[in-house]
Amino acid sequence: MCGRFSFSPLARIIEERFDVRVDRAAYRPRYNCAPSQELAVITNEEPGLLSWYRWGLIPFWAKDPAIGNRMINAKAETITGKPSFRNAFRARRCLVPADGFYEWKKTNGNAKTPFRIQMKDGSLFSMAGIWERWRSPEGQTVHSFAIITTEPNALMEGIHNRMPVILLPGDEKAWLSGNDEAGLIRLLAPCPDDLMEAFPVSGMVNNPSNDLPSLLEPVSG
Repeated sequence: MCGRFSFSPLARIIEERFDVRVDRAAYRPRYNCAPSQELAVITNEEPGLLSWYRWGLIPFWAKDPAIGNRMINAKAETITGKPSFRNAFRARRCLVPADGFYEWKKTNGNAKTPFRIQMKDGSLFSMAGIWERWRSPEGQTVHSFAIITTEPNALMEGIHNRMPVILLPGDEKAWLSGNDEAGLIRLLAPCPDDLMEAFPVSGMVNNPSNDLPSLLEPVSG
């Protein structure tokens, strides 16, 4: 799964990398993005804008928005068949920009060590996502998203049995604008492991209220 990530570059770097407009008043660097928070996405509906959606997909047919707390991830292998995800996969896709994500590796007994996974060159990347628009009985509109996960690559398999789908830069526009289901599914593959690196980080990342630059730094394993 993917349950925590970071997105902390300067606004101008985001604009240059993704060719989007960033609302400088709304944007702030995030070092410990967590479910239920309002986080940055780039949608197929507004591909030229950095938008802010809630992490945890609320299907349009849901009666209770709390269902989103259980839908932070969607498996690539079953996304076309699951009622909660299939319509969004076909019509409402997004990029979830990041500069790294966190995963917890089991060590001795029940102990877990948090790892940060990022690109070797430190570059920004995007995770494949889907989004929904949910309206409450009172007329409130909530935009939400989920991150798609896939099988781990060689780097990740020693840490966890799932990883987010990381799109190569040349595939990002195809993910947003594509309409061939088979072609879209082909994009949902593990990122080449030779592009990535992983290292242990502080256990402070366990608490989402800790949103600090120091979380990005390696610690002794």
